[in-house]
Amino acid sequence: MPAVSAVPNVTRHVTASGARLYTVGIQAFEHLRVNVFLVVVGAPEQPTYTALIDTGSSSGVSQQGLLDGLRQVRENFGEAWQWATLSRIVITHPHPDHVGGLPFVRTLTAAPVAAHALAVPVIEHPERRAEAFKLGADALVRRLGVPEGEYAERLRRRAGNRMSPSGVGVETPLRGGDTLDDVFEVIHTPGHEGAQICLRLGEILFSADHLLPRNSPPLMPGWMLPGSGLGPYLASLDRIEALTGVTLALGSHDGPMEDWRGRIQFLRRRYADKLRGVLDAVSEPQTIYELTCALHPRLRPAQALLLLDQTAALVEYLTERGELHETQDGEWWTYR
Repeated sequence: MPAVSAVPNVTRHVTASGARLYTVGIQAFEHLRVNVFLVVVGAPEQPTYTALIDTGSSSGVSQQGLLDGLRQVRENFGEAWQWATLSRIVITHPHPDHVGGLPFVRTLTAAPVAAHALAVPVIEHPERRAEAFKLGADALVRRLGVPEGEYAERLRRRAGNRMSPSGVGVETPLRGGDTLDDVFEVIHTPGHEGAQICLRLGEILFSADHLLPRNSPPLMPGWMLPGSGLGPYLASLDRIEALTGVTLALGSHDGPMEDWRGRIQFLRRRYADKLRGVLDAVSEPQTIYELTCALHPRLRPAQALLLLDQTAALVEYLTERGELHETQDGEWWTYR
C-alpha cells in the first residue's frame, strides 16, 4: 500500500447563513489521510465564533499538517482566526486519527473540548481503555477462534493501543439532540464507535466516520466495543437519512458527498450482500476466524484484523436475529 501525501489540502464550503467550513485534509498515518474541519462564523477580519472539529493523530507529520493547513486558511482565504481565540474543539469520536492530536492542540489553545458523554472517559483517561482491552485480549482471541500465531499476537498488541497519548479534559459532554454553542445540532451515530457524533450546521452535515464516500467504516461487534456493531450502524444510517434540508455531507475521509442519500442506499445494499455471504459460507459449525477465511480466501495480513472485526459484527447481527446459532464449547465459540 503506497504512503499518502503529507501535504495538507484545504477546501471551503459556505452555508446559506454565511458560515465558512474549511476541510483540511492531512496525513494521519503513513497510509491514511483524515479530514479535520475549521468552522468560522462572522466577518473574516473579526470572526465571532471558530470551531475545530477533530485534531488528527499524534504523529509529528499529522501535527505539522494541521498547523500548515490551518495557516492556509488564514493566509489563502483571509480568515483572521487564531489559536488564542478559538471558541471550541469538537471530537467526533475517540479514535487515534481524530483525537490523537488533541494533547498537541491543547498546548496551542485553551478552547473548551466537546465530545459525546460516552467518549469522555476515553479522552480523559486513554490508558484505562487500553488496560481493560489488554486484560481481555486472550478471551478475545479465543472468542474469535484465532489460532496461536501472527494474527493472535497482532490482536494482543492492538488491544494495548491508546486512542491518544495522554488525557485531556472534556468541558462539554454531549448527547444526541443537543445544540452546541447555538451553532451545531448533535446527532449520536453509534455503530463504528459507540461514542461517535455527527454535526449539522444548516444544510451541511459533518458525517465523521459514519458516512464516507469511498469506504464503509470499520465495524466491531458490540461485545467487543459497546455501542459498536452493524445493528447500531444501520439504525444510525436511518437517523441521519431522516434529516431534512441537508444538501451536502462532509465525511472525515475523502471528499464531499452531494448524493449522500444515495450513498446510504448503497451501503445498505452492500451490507445486505455481506450478510448473505456469511449465511452462504456457513456449512457447518465454524469460528469467526474460519468464516473470515472462507469469506476472504486471499486474506492479506494488512486487512486481516479489520476483516475479523467485520465478520464478528456480521455474525453478531445475524445471531441477534436468530439467523445464526451460537454455541460455546469450552473456550471456543462456533456459529451455524
